Amino acid sequence: MKPAVLYHTDQATETRREILLVAVDIASAEGLEGLSIGRLAAELHMSKTGIFAHFGSKEQLQLATVETAKQIFLEQVVQPALRSTRGIPRLKAMLENWLGYVKRIVFRGGCFFAAASAEFDSRPGAVRDQIAELTEAWIVGLRDEIAFAQSQKAIQASVNPAQLAFELHAYVQEANWAFKLFNDKSAFRFARRAIADRIAAASGEQILQTIRRNV
Repeated sequence: MKPAVLYHTDQATETRREILLVAVDIASAEGLEGLSIGRLAAELHMSKTGIFAHFGSKEQLQLATVETAKQIFLEQVVQPALRSTRGIPRLKAMLENWLGYVKRIVFRGGCFFAAASAEFDSRPGAVRDQIAELTEAWIVGLRDEIAFAQSQKAIQASVNPAQLAFELHAYVQEANWAFKLFNDKSAFRFARRAIADRIAAASGEQILQTIRRNV
């Protein structure tokens, strides 16, 4: 009996994963509120009862969808960046991977967390709290790499890590917005240039280049 139980458990896990991969794609474009048992049942050609059995409520479905989006973001953006040297190299990798993730249209709606944040920023509850926690963790990750680079003298002491993280985060958010609303692929080039210029300014590289030109 044990092998049969294990088989059914594995099958249930795989079915849940398939449901959530579809859910996260739908939610990125239509919003988490647009998710419903009926919508997923139609998309996956499953019964409503079968899908409901995996989650039990719309809120649990939404929370599981956000968690799935987090895992995909970790796999495609965060984990590859961790292979880069700490400080400016890793900071650049984090931002470049994020831009690539948006440009590749991993989700039909662009950056899942940009869409979810806009949808839930004024809606108190467990879903908003989860989105806020994960988004804050990413911003803190950017800030920490800036602070580390600063401790290594790679970024000027006068730079406020929180301020720089805010600006760099905003460049990618703007690229995501312009790409999805206007289908403007040049937004990625503009974002990369803005990121490079801002990091160069923070590191003092632009000042050094000006001095060299004037010597």
